This record gives sequence, C-alpha cells and structure tokens, in this order.
Amino acid sequence: MGEPGHSQSIKINGKSHDDSNLSRSVSNSLRLSTSPLDTFQSPPLSLTRKQTTTHDKQLKPFREEDIKILLLENVNQTGKDILNEQGYQVEALKTSLPEDQLIEKIRDVHVLGIRSKTQLNSRVLGAAKNLIAIGCFCIGTNQVDLQYAAQRGIAVFNSPFSNSRSVAELIIGEIISLSRQLGDRSNEMHRGTWNKVSAKCWEIRGKTLGIIGYGHIGNQLSVLAESMGMKVIYYDVVNLMAMGTSTQVPTLDALLKDADFVTCHVPELPETRGMIGKEQLKQMKDGSYLLNASRGHVVDIPALIDAMRSGKIAGAALDVYPSEPGGNGDYFNNNLNKWAEDLRSLKNIILTPHIGGSTEEAQSAIGIEVAEALANYVNSGVTLGSVNMPEVNLRSLTMDEPNHVRVIYIHQNVPGVLRKVNEVLGGHNVDKQMSDSRGDMAYLMADISNVNQNEIKDLFHQLESLSCTLRTRFLQSARQALSS
Repeated sequence: MGEPGHSQSIKINGKSHDDSNLSRSVSNSLRLSTSPLDTFQSPPLSLTRKQTTTHDKQLKPFREEDIKILLLENVNQTGKDILNEQGYQVEALKTSLPEDQLIEKIRDVHVLGIRSKTQLNSRVLGAAKNLIAIGCFCIGTNQVDLQYAAQRGIAVFNSPFSNSRSVAELIIGEIISLSRQLGDRSNEMHRGTWNKVSAKCWEIRGKTLGIIGYGHIGNQLSVLAESMGMKVIYYDVVNLMAMGTSTQVPTLDALLKDADFVTCHVPELPETRGMIGKEQLKQMKDGSYLLNASRGHVVDIPALIDAMRSGKIAGAALDVYPSEPGGNGDYFNNNLNKWAEDLRSLKNIILTPHIGGSTEEAQSAIGIEVAEALANYVNSGVTLGSVNMPEVNLRSLTMDEPNHVRVIYIHQNVPGVLRKVNEVLGGHNVDKQMSDSRGDMAYLMADISNVNQNEIKDLFHQLESLSCTLRTRFLQSARQALSS
C-alpha cells in the first residue's frame, strides 16, 4: 500500500484510480476485504459440516457494508437477521417485482433472495453485472435459469428440506377434508344451509394412498399416512428405500389403478409436464381423489375439470397452478388461467394459493438455511448446497496462517484449464487447493500464502485474462488486508 499522503494513478479493470482511494477500488474490482475488524468468527457448523476451533478465522469479501443484498417476496425475518448481522446492506421488499423494474433494481446487487414468484431468466440475470449468488427461499428452483446463472458464475442456493413437514401435513389434512367433503359442508354452513349427509363420505383408514415422487415430502407423507391406517404405495423414477410398510410400484399406471388417493410431489421437468392428463385420469379408480402440491404444470387442469364433472374423480386439492399472480388480490380468474372460473365452480375441490410450505416453522427454517448458505458463500466461497455449482469446500484458515488469500476461480470445463491456472499460481505457495466440475463448468478454490496487494492484483488480472474464465474472486481476512 502507498505511503500516507502519497498519491499516484493506478489502473484497475481499465480505469484510473488514485491510490488514496485504492482500498475501496481494489475491494470492488478484485473482491477483497478492507473491513477493519479485529476479531473473526467461525462459519456456522451447519454449513461447514465439520467442527471448527476457536483459532479459525472468517474470510471476508469486500467491505461488508459494500455488499448489497435484495430480498423479495417477504423473506422470513430469520433470514434478514442473519444477513444484517454480517454487516451487509440489506433491502427487503414484501412482493415480487415486474421484470423491467427488477432489472433496474438488481444492476448493482451482489446477492438476490427470492421465493417462488420471481422469474430470473437470461434477460434479468444478464443485467445483474455484480450478482454472485441467488438464494431461493423455497424448495424449487425452476424459477431461475440455472444454466445461464452458472455460465455467469452465479451460485444458486435453495432449501430442499425445510418445508417438507409442512407440505406433508397439508396433504394429510386435505385427504381427510376431501373424504368427508368438509369444504362443501363448510361453504353451505357459511351460506346458512344445514346439510347433514353421510353419502360418499369415508374414513381414510384402510384406503390406499399413491404417492408420485418419493422424495423428502413423499416419505414424510408416507409415514404420516401409515400412522393413520392407510396403505401406502409410491412411484418414483429411481429405486428408493420404503418407509415403514409402504411399497414401491414399478410404473405410474400401476399406482393409478390401485390408489384411492393420488398425490403428486415431483419437480417441474419436461418429463413431468402434463404427467397427469386425460389418459392418466381415466386409469384412476372411479370415485378416487387427486392432490397436487408440486408444480402447476404437472396436472392437466382442463382434463381434471372434465373428470370431476363426469364423476370419475370424486374430489381434488390443488395448491399450484400453471400461472400464479405476483401478489395477493382478486386475481384467480379467467384472465390468469382461462379455466379458473370453471375450476372454482366444482364441488368437493380444495383450492389453495401455493401455501404448502407457508407455515411459521417452515419459513423460519428456510430463512436460516438459505441465509447461512449465502453468507458462507459470500464470505468463504464454499458452495455446499448450491444447485448449479460443484460442491467445493476448503477448511477454514487459522490465525496461524497470516498473509493468505483465497482464490475463487469459476471457469469453463475445458481441457488444459488447470495447467494454465497452476502456471499463474505457480510462483506462490499453494497451501491447499480443490477443484470439481459439473457439466460444462468447473469451480476451483485455492489458498495461497505470502502474498501482498500488488501480487494479488497481478494474479487477478492473469486469471481474468484466461479465455475460459467465468468469474474470479479473491478473499482475504480483514486483519491481513490492513497489514498488507
């Protein structure tokens, strides 16, 4: 660093800067820490997956107050608190944003937090020049163009397990409600009509539940259903260990013909779009029930309407739809989905506004899990839990390792890259290094020692000049940044 009072012009990323402002310029251009902190804390144990010691130190990226985070769709307070405690600039909005407004809003944002309504396509992501991470505070990530994000070096995190119990409990409640026609009886009572009937009302004990997709939600639902006396069968494209006395069936057709209740818990993939259509509904038992709390395109809803009007299907519960509004209001009509009013007119159908995971417990757990993953990635470069990056982790640096810098290098997965990277780093002592690939991109982390600021700038520019570079980040400890 320059002597106090001395100023000279230095070029960083093609721009001239006075070295009196070099600390902030280097921080923003090279993604280094200049935060004047004297103490360090270990990364959360839930993220490092190992026991850390009191001698570990937390790496930091820029000045913490220079990290800009935008949270949309009313992310839970637990997530906001964790990110605020890191010292980041956190702005939280209760709703999603229209695409053009979102593009303007995220131009300078480093981390974006969303739930299920915000759509992050290539146009939106292409405008986010500083974006390094996206946190999906939900299970699904189909609202993000994951491949394009990876190509731009943007890591995406989600919470695949935290709301599983909430969704499973909702399905159990809906199974009972449909079998007893509780929705219809409740609506009649609200209109002042007393209609005490038992025709076509059933206990669920002894009935067969067919689960399509036996993941975290499916197997929890399996346990709950068996505890209430149901027989459980399930279909999945991979062989999975059965919970309790449930049984995996070999085909979807086999499940449809034997189940009294069919419930869908699959991701949105080309293979699952229209998975339950006219032909599948014909294969279901007469008087059976269909539930969908997975993705809106899994069930052909016009075909379901016809099947319910004919009496083939006795009841249904839907929590997801092909088109969903961006906020609360009187939007569930034919302008949103052309069949919405026909759907609303049916008897014994439960329609809910994508609330499967909307419980206080689930949203709190999601907030913690995703916010911790984001902070760990921003601060340490660890990709554990990322859905579009290789999972790479390095042990924490210790207080006995001064003058170290962590190199984060995201690159195209092409032959010869590691040789070129090692040629760049070869003049320095690489204490530890790890690399992994996923498809056509790869992620490298390396800790190197005995480097100063000028050497770091040179390393940064050499790595950035490689044709296969997607993104380069350098992390160092706050104490080191001050002493360099």
